Amino acid sequence: MDALAKTPREKRTILDIRASKTTGEKMVYMSVPDYTSAKWAEMAGVDVAVVGDSLAMIAHGHASTIPATMDMMVMHAQAIRRGAPNTFVLGCMPYQSYNTVDRALTNATRFMQESLTDAVKPQGGKSQAHILKALVDAGIPTASHIGLTPHTIANFGGFKIQGKTADAAFKILQDALAIEDAGCFMLEFEAVPARIAKLISEQLTIPTIGIGAGVGTDGQILLCHDLLGVFTDFKPKFTKRYANLTEVAVAGIEAYVRDVKSGAFPDDDHSYSVKDEEFDKFATMVERRKQV
Repeated sequence: MDALAKTPREKRTILDIRASKTTGEKMVYMSVPDYTSAKWAEMAGVDVAVVGDSLAMIAHGHASTIPATMDMMVMHAQAIRRGAPNTFVLGCMPYQSYNTVDRALTNATRFMQESLTDAVKPQGGKSQAHILKALVDAGIPTASHIGLTPHTIANFGGFKIQGKTADAAFKILQDALAIEDAGCFMLEFEAVPARIAKLISEQLTIPTIGIGAGVGTDGQILLCHDLLGVFTDFKPKFTKRYANLTEVAVAGIEAYVRDVKSGAFPDDDHSYSVKDEEFDKFATMVERRKQV
């Protein structure tokens, strides 16, 4: 009830996000797949609602993020914007939607115009710097994602920690610097050792967020359906469960099944009534019909 009574906070801006690097405010990001979870995010005070292409798995049952399309992402982003009108919304660009400058500009523009997202986030560092710069130069607020990048998961041989050797960590640093040089306002580390992510973050002037990257980043991101125990196909090591909504939901549905089977639902409290005289009149009409 307290959450329902909260006055909506003024929407965070790019300037707020950038300033967190120096103010020390830990920015809270959460990946949300739909209208309802976006409402929860706004009510709870999440700083940035992320339209993550993980929704291909969470909402559509795919085994990876690869099947997410721009049409799918735009549709979900529109619902998320409606659910969180006072929250900064970051749209993640799906697989191969930014493999050329022209395609990146077209698809990022779709996010901004059709879904009213506040920014976009492709994946990649040094190799994608020209794409990132083109988006920034076109006036599109842009972030990026390095470390374990789900779009290139096949190259890593699966979901594996990145940056475990000095050479691998230095490559992530180079990626981070390229993202900063391209003009991005933020970057995300995924599945990077905590000390590596912290040291790289300290070399940058733009804020960082982490998922499986320790406490030394400037903010954190988790998936709404992971942290609430809604998605149960698997649980990443870096996810902390703050609730178990699946357990609550299944228990509720089981009770519903029992009540229907036993005839306990619906009862009078959950049914509509009709005046006796109207029912009697209708029953007479039914009887007359039978006699015709």
